[in-house]
Amino acid sequence: MNDPRSTLAAPGDCSAATRTNLPAVAIYSLVALFSAVAGCKDEGQLVSNALAFPPAPARLGSFTIEWVGSKWEEASLRIVHRKRELPVWETIPGRAWITAAMARPKVREHRGMFSMREDRLDQCADQTVHSIVLHEEKWVVEGALQCQNGLLPYSMILRPIDDSILGFEVQLNDARYNRAGLRFRSDPEERIFGHGAQFTYFDLKGRLVPILVSEQGIGRGAQPVTAVLDLVAGAGGAWHTTYAPIPHYITSRLRSFALGNSEYATFDFRRPDAIRVEVWSSTVRGQIYAGRSPLDLIFAHTGVAGRMRPLPRWVHGGAIVGMQGGTAAVRAVWDELSKRNTPVAAFWLQDWVGQRKTTFGKQLWWNWELDGEHYPAWEELVADLGQHGVRVLTYVNPFLVDVSEKPNHRRNLFREAQEAGFLVRKADGSPYMILNTTFSAGLLDLTHPGARNWIVEIIRDNVAGVGASGWMADFGEGLPFDGVLAQGNAETMHNRYPELWAAVNREALRNCGLADEGVFFTRSAFTLSPGLSTLFWLGDQMVTWDKYDGIKTAVTGLLSSGLSGLAFNHSDLGGYTGIDQPLLRYHRTKELLLRWMELAAFQVVFRTHEGNLPEVNHQFYSSPETLQWFSYFSRLFVAWQGYRERLILEAAQTGAPVVRHLFLHYPNDPRVWTIAYEQFLVGPDLLVAPVLDPGTEQVSLYLPEGFWVHLWTGAIHTGPKDLRVAAPVGQPAVFYRFGSAVGTELERFVARTPGTDGTPR
Repeated sequence: MNDPRSTLAAPGDCSAATRTNLPAVAIYSLVALFSAVAGCKDEGQLVSNALAFPPAPARLGSFTIEWVGSKWEEASLRIVHRKRELPVWETIPGRAWITAAMARPKVREHRGMFSMREDRLDQCADQTVHSIVLHEEKWVVEGALQCQNGLLPYSMILRPIDDSILGFEVQLNDARYNRAGLRFRSDPEERIFGHGAQFTYFDLKGRLVPILVSEQGIGRGAQPVTAVLDLVAGAGGAWHTTYAPIPHYITSRLRSFALGNSEYATFDFRRPDAIRVEVWSSTVRGQIYAGRSPLDLIFAHTGVAGRMRPLPRWVHGGAIVGMQGGTAAVRAVWDELSKRNTPVAAFWLQDWVGQRKTTFGKQLWWNWELDGEHYPAWEELVADLGQHGVRVLTYVNPFLVDVSEKPNHRRNLFREAQEAGFLVRKADGSPYMILNTTFSAGLLDLTHPGARNWIVEIIRDNVAGVGASGWMADFGEGLPFDGVLAQGNAETMHNRYPELWAAVNREALRNCGLADEGVFFTRSAFTLSPGLSTLFWLGDQMVTWDKYDGIKTAVTGLLSSGLSGLAFNHSDLGGYTGIDQPLLRYHRTKELLLRWMELAAFQVVFRTHEGNLPEVNHQFYSSPETLQWFSYFSRLFVAWQGYRERLILEAAQTGAPVVRHLFLHYPNDPRVWTIAYEQFLVGPDLLVAPVLDPGTEQVSLYLPEGFWVHLWTGAIHTGPKDLRVAAPVGQPAVFYRFGSAVGTELERFVARTPGTDGTPR
């Protein structure tokens, strides 16, 4: 059992239930009482039923539901698919597969992070089955769960959605029981992958995974930074905190499961032989997928969740250069890049609204209008860049701050939204002000139709209206659980808020005439986000090498998120979060920046970020040498444009990510199951093992089956085999499949580009 004081509410936490007095009307034997308490430890039984055993198998489209065992006390339920020998889902013999509890939540929010606690008031254990009916392509089972307070009726419905998708829904027939779940079988050697952007672990077997959109924190377990940030700001985070959790996974046995709920949920993979899923609701619903490969399962899931539309061609034209500092600073850097013939697709100017100084560093005025004093002659800058085929991108988020103290503001959007009733409210009707760093902001109520229309117009007129071809659509994680909304309740809408925010930005693109040519990129995401966002990024990694919150987590996040439909994802080149305090210093080094350039050159876009402390971070423009390297890696990114565009079209049609874990193409090779961040595929034909540690000029990697050509030497290797290769700066460990088109593209780059010996030109 979990400590009820834990910040992560988990299934099976029922210390409160064991303290609850039984009501006089509950007629329990000692055995039943023992079973109810044991249910807290995940030990509910499938008990004797009035039905004869075994029921006949039921056919639902391509799925068959069958029972295994000679009597109910030993029975297990299996779902098989006509294209699979192994079951796609099965229960544990003799165990209850439906779970329920009554609980009182205790949720606290601080700086976009959440403490999820609860008191368990009642827990249900044993399960009985009263009836099973196959009716109109729908399989319905009804029965009861034995709880401390009596019997709780339930129903479960299974229905085919298409040839490879089986929908399910479990309904508890008493809304007071607000924790519904499923318990089913896993094999001890089965590995579990997915759940959106998971930054620390790719394989989640043995872990309890919460499904909660949240700020990821700073440090996320790296010490001492996590402890210090928790102490001073409550913002350290943990291994499981993520902007983009998605309740969907794929296993090494090619089983795949997804929730359709938006309420807070937990996936408990801690037992070697069982999985338990619990939702803060009296209903649990979702899909079971069937497929012969991981790519089949991604195709099935994205058929439900949505797929990303192709990116416009201009994003492939070179770097997206993240800059701050005003017009003169941008022109100076543009001049240096032009001297080196650096391919540039866009300048991303997040400080277009003006900057403010906080304890965290340089932040923005969250009032979505151009600051003409910070960017004088903005129109000329946009026009001059446009004449050279270079776009301008900006920044927006769903928060608004009171800018009464900002001397050059023209509109106070916070005041406008407040007066119109467009902000999330407290119970007393006042705006719900959410602390960021040293200031608080109001959050737009995106369930309010008027608020949605208003912010779409603001983006159309103030953002695209000043010449932007796109923008970072930041945040989306901070909806408080006790906020008051125009429609629905915040507990249900919290995880869905990123979908609403993406939908607003998508509508803004259409209203701006940028439906095909515009791009916005989001970090927060939930189940339906792939069909709404145009591009994702991984959020705010630290400017470090570590596996908790540094460069390594950027790779893990890319690989995990791609399994659930986030096909176009990328990281801030160089990381974002630095710290500059007397006893705690984290500054971006030149070496880290160069190695991150290598990594970013093999992502779907090549975008830089100065970070929250630009003045202490090494930047690509910090010296002539780093400018040369930046130009070199921009050309490397452009070199495989044809292959990247083909992968993007494939993603739009199938949901397959551009950057892929080796598991997607080698699911039967157990060696690839243990890879977290050490290497990855780009499509099926390009393999990259980035340098992710300081002072390293060699990497060890695993070549899977096939013939692989080392890009820099032309040496051909036959997999599967382990390999150690040189990887000086400028020559990351890159292999292409023998005879592949991308190999030809990259060979041309090597042949015509000076500097592949490690010396920039």
